[in-house]
Amino acid sequence: MKADAGRKYRAYPTAEQDQVLIRWGHTARALWNVALEQRVYLWDQRRYTLRSAEQCQYLTAARTDLNWIGDLPAQAGQQILRQLDRAYDNFWNPRHSARFPARKKRGHHLSVPFPGQAVEARKLNRHWAEVRLPKLGWLRFRLSRSLGGTIRNATVSRDGNGWHISFGVHTGRKPDGPNGKPACGVDFGVSASAFVSTESAPRLMTPTLTANERKRLKALEQRKARQITYAKKHNGGAYSRRLRTMIAQIAKLTTRRANRRRDFTHKLTTDLAKNHGLIGIEDLRVKSMSKSAKGTAEKPGKNVRAKAGLNRSVLDNAPGERRRQLEYKCRMYGSVLVAVPPFHTSQTCAACGLVDPGSRKGCGRLFACTRCGHEDDADHNASVEIEARARLGAPPGRSLGEGGSDINSTRSTPKVRVPASGRRRMREAPTPAHAS
Repeated sequence: MKADAGRKYRAYPTAEQDQVLIRWGHTARALWNVALEQRVYLWDQRRYTLRSAEQCQYLTAARTDLNWIGDLPAQAGQQILRQLDRAYDNFWNPRHSARFPARKKRGHHLSVPFPGQAVEARKLNRHWAEVRLPKLGWLRFRLSRSLGGTIRNATVSRDGNGWHISFGVHTGRKPDGPNGKPACGVDFGVSASAFVSTESAPRLMTPTLTANERKRLKALEQRKARQITYAKKHNGGAYSRRLRTMIAQIAKLTTRRANRRRDFTHKLTTDLAKNHGLIGIEDLRVKSMSKSAKGTAEKPGKNVRAKAGLNRSVLDNAPGERRRQLEYKCRMYGSVLVAVPPFHTSQTCAACGLVDPGSRKGCGRLFACTRCGHEDDADHNASVEIEARARLGAPPGRSLGEGGSDINSTRSTPKVRVPASGRRRMREAPTPAHAS
């Protein structure tokens, strides 16, 4: 049985368990780096592919000779080597986007993995439970939701907010059949986080940090930069206790920002997958969109700071993470996700199909077609165009329910659009109750 769902809970170790987990976390990071270096060396020198089954034998010998490796549970070390196998398999898979396995820096989040056979969880009451880990004992965690399945693996990790315990569980749930809900197109942007074609107002993500939190984060980062400069000049680069405390405060704020962003993303994608049978999005190349404009020393870029601010805004809305979540949630709730070419979606009139950059002067919020005079919010107009292209790319025989934008999806979608032979008009009906 493979894990088909994940559960993450806030863990509360004792002071002694906290020190042990920190020590194990650094050992796990070092073991990953050593195992990766061994594989790279053998391939470069002998063209020999080393796998976890053989490395586990070396791990057994290292646990006897090196106390710091022997302190880590054997099950955790073996799980790390198996994860390295998976990282290599993903890299070699042409259909996977993973890069070559990377070494983990000291500032990397601490994590210790365990196989499911090595852990045991039990419920204490309505709000609390505990898990037994090898050589650590029972670790308490907040039972914010039920496990709902058989534990296949577990990972103890630490971020800026503290320790967490994550379980990979096998629930046995099968994907739902086609739900028959209406289709929609979604335009992910910066000023409007998401604009759905069947809705009249955008979905806006609240600021991930308040004004006071942003001010405090800026002050902490400036103070950190000054103290690092001082440490390099006078302490040989060694960090003081005060500097480490400041770094922990920065990590707490950035983790809080990431959690709020993740919360909005999960709520948005779950609502879209549940209430629509076909979801069209743009096939964005986020890496190219967020590329730096600083250029090189010979050819420096222009408007570097402005581009850096735009990159932060694009990444703050996490279009890649939204697509990843929609892919598995659509399978879960019986809907279909279609990624369409993004060419000229913001310059194409959703009423007549004309492609003209002049319809959106200055990349403003208003779209005004230069041929038919159609006016609408630019992001909503783009979402209707995305829905039209998604209908063309939908699987054959896919039945959709009533609703969606009233559009004529009989045209092809070339990279450079041509004026439509037939008209398409936007849906003027009020927003359905389930889409609010």
